[in-house]
Amino acid sequence: MDDVLIGEVLRPQGLNGELKIYPLTTDPARFLKLQEVCLRYGEIEKHFKIIAARVQRDLVFLTVEGIEGIDQAGKYRGWEVRIDRSEVPPLQEGWYYFELEGMQVYEGDVLLGTLSQVLETGANDVYVVKGAKGEIYVPALKSVVLHVDVKGRRMDVTLPRGL
Repeated sequence: MDDVLIGEVLRPQGLNGELKIYPLTTDPARFLKLQEVCLRYGEIEKHFKIIAARVQRDLVFLTVEGIEGIDQAGKYRGWEVRIDRSEVPPLQEGWYYFELEGMQVYEGDVLLGTLSQVLETGANDVYVVKGAKGEIYVPALKSVVLHVDVKGRRMDVTLPRGL
């Protein structure tokens, strides 16, 4: 399965085998639409059909087929929660965060560094680029990001004055 990490199992919730999940997504409500998840720990992975999902504050609670009771649920503490890549909603113009992270970022012919993180600031996203001179924060604006080549793993930018 070509999958994407969307959360981590924190611990069991209650006595019936519900899993308490820390979501690694900007939209925890996406869990409510899922029908299946993959739980992974190292090389071990197990697929589960979702029976029920709920969001409370900034956490997600899942009940899945095959995990019944606190003891069974406790075995999955620390496991990754993953979904098939096809279920990841696209960002602007069809980009995904995980596709942007790891890209080489250039201004002209000068390598600025590697895009390490996407920060959501409200007004616009900000790309954190780590390079030889430290971190650069690049606003994700059309006037700054000139071209993105997902397959070639390259982003071309023109930095605003002062960056």
